[in-house]
Amino acid sequence: MTAIAETIKTKELGRFARFLIVGAIGTLLDFSLLTVLKAVGLLTLFANTISFSAGVVNNFTWNRIWTFADAKKTDWRKQLAQFSLVSLIGLVLNNTIVLILEVPFDNILGGTDIGYFPAKVIATGVVVFWNYFANRFWTFKSQVSVQMGIHTPIKTTLTPEE
Repeated sequence: MTAIAETIKTKELGRFARFLIVGAIGTLLDFSLLTVLKAVGLLTLFANTISFSAGVVNNFTWNRIWTFADAKKTDWRKQLAQFSLVSLIGLVLNNTIVLILEVPFDNILGGTDIGYFPAKVIATGVVVFWNYFANRFWTFKSQVSVQMGIHTPIKTTLTPEE
């Protein structure tokens, strides 16, 4: 492996580690808020949507500032729109998994009405990979091609249609 490739690999591992740290904080916020909202009687779909959304706001802010800081040259509004779309798809996946698994986990846990919690753990584990790769290669992509050695050729001649 060349020194450049090794540097890129190390940089990507560091970026993924930062993404996981930001995600862990967002997940703590998400799970805490979900627990509180369920405790006050909100239905799972609404409680999960609100708590997931709070995590998204946290994660966008810290991923833009810290994890993908080299992509800050792109307009933040465009990145927010892209991040929101990725997160919306993640929310649909998350809600689907939570709602499918909540009742079976309630039954396994003896009808304790906390089946949403292990269901949420599984949903979060699945969605983290969707979120990372979609955001890394779409929302915060500005430095991906440069770091991976993919260069867009510079056009030096004009064609008649230009």
